[in-house]
Amino acid sequence: MAHILIVDDDRLVLSGLADGLETFGYTVARASSGEEALAMLDTVKPDLVVMDACLPGISGIETAKQIQQRFGIPVIFLSAYDDPQIVRDAIALGGLSYLVKPITVKQLVPAIESALARAGDIATFKQQEENLAVALKQSREISVAIGMLMERHDVTAEDAFETLRSHARKTRRKTSDVAQDFLAGSLPLEPMAKTGRKKPGGGVGTATPARGAARCSIAINLTWRIRFAFRIVFDCCAV
Repeated sequence: MAHILIVDDDRLVLSGLADGLETFGYTVARASSGEEALAMLDTVKPDLVVMDACLPGISGIETAKQIQQRFGIPVIFLSAYDDPQIVRDAIALGGLSYLVKPITVKQLVPAIESALARAGDIATFKQQEENLAVALKQSREISVAIGMLMERHDVTAEDAFETLRSHARKTRRKTSDVAQDFLAGSLPLEPMAKTGRKKPGGGVGTATPARGAARCSIAINLTWRIRFAFRIVFDCCAV
């Protein structure tokens, strides 16, 4: 089961919720102030924080802000008040839920499970976004290399891409690394086979990275981009 940190200055509420969650199988840590919670997080690593929004000293909102900035742990809020401004602040901070006390353990458990699921989805999305950003950066080098191979060897975009990918597989490297070496001039490549489709424009000439990129953008139509987008991304991300 998940590890939960409950932060509430009302010791009766704190004890009741913590004891109740433990009966449901959760591992529960307890803190009665924002300062205590922040100190605990240097050693305790919960999956979720259940935070009273209106704590004395450092407020629950400010404590949650520091928790997310420093530790990246998701938070749901509890409060005896349904003040619209507090609710807006909690939502703006990224709180995954806002529950008004009094609340029972049976009411809290579904909120916790929902928040944990949403936190997992958000973490997955962020990782995919980071991977895509890296892939898009690397795919630009691949596109330029494809344009140069098309220019030098009068081949289609598919043949050029397969040349890069085939060499990457044989050498157990990323396609983007092979493309980078090819553009730097340290790796001569020549297509091993042709599909028989003629490259638009024809003609063979001396290629440069700038010219290759320009030819690539003209020669590779939308259909080709859709067809190979996922293959390029997967090759870029492969270890």
